[in-house]
Amino acid sequence: MFVGHYGPAFAAKAASKSIPLWVVFVAVQLVDVWWAVFVLLGIEKVRIVPGITATNPLDLYYMPYTHSLVGAVLWSTAAGFIYYLVRRVDGSLAALIVGAAVFSHWVLDLLVHRPDLPLYDDTFKVGLGLWNYPVPAFLLELAVLFGGMYLYLKATEPVSRAGRYGMVIFGIAMAAVQWIAFFGPPPVSDKAAAITALVFYGVFAGVVHWLEKQRIPRASRPLNA
Repeated sequence: MFVGHYGPAFAAKAASKSIPLWVVFVAVQLVDVWWAVFVLLGIEKVRIVPGITATNPLDLYYMPYTHSLVGAVLWSTAAGFIYYLVRRVDGSLAALIVGAAVFSHWVLDLLVHRPDLPLYDDTFKVGLGLWNYPVPAFLLELAVLFGGMYLYLKATEPVSRAGRYGMVIFGIAMAAVQWIAFFGPPPVSDKAAAITALVFYGVFAGVVHWLEKQRIPRASRPLNA
């Protein structure tokens, strides 16, 4: 899963006004951020194998540190703990939400991956394989993304024209990126796949950081407005 991971980020922001939206945007992709870094360092391994699934050419044959169930629990716990240390004023609930956002990545990956997600180390690999069904997989990505965005938009209101239309336009652009990822040409190499992922994660977090400033929580609306 790619853009669908951002649905839980929007839902997390709707549940906790204090958490910056860009933080949960990074959180839901944190294991993939480290996956990309580890691929570039040669610590985790991936091959480009067109046709290995109907939508994704990545043979993710060795990623025990980022995408194992044990690894996901550890990354989630660490992220929640660090968030609590840095922004203790937000409280323990916000830290738990950040940790849950990180763990949501593994749960959603379980739905779409072929059996390449290890439960621990590099063993007992699982995955329900929705990537082999392009239309349902694409629709699931959009449903999760826009479902979370709907919750966020319901919990906030615009303070500018960009705030009124920007997030929806951003969502449509993300859906277009997902379409290209599913149906476009495969990456030219494992390193190219990792670099492309990092670029998109950074751009998405940066864009949503700006767009968040164009909306405010509904409860914050002045009484005389």
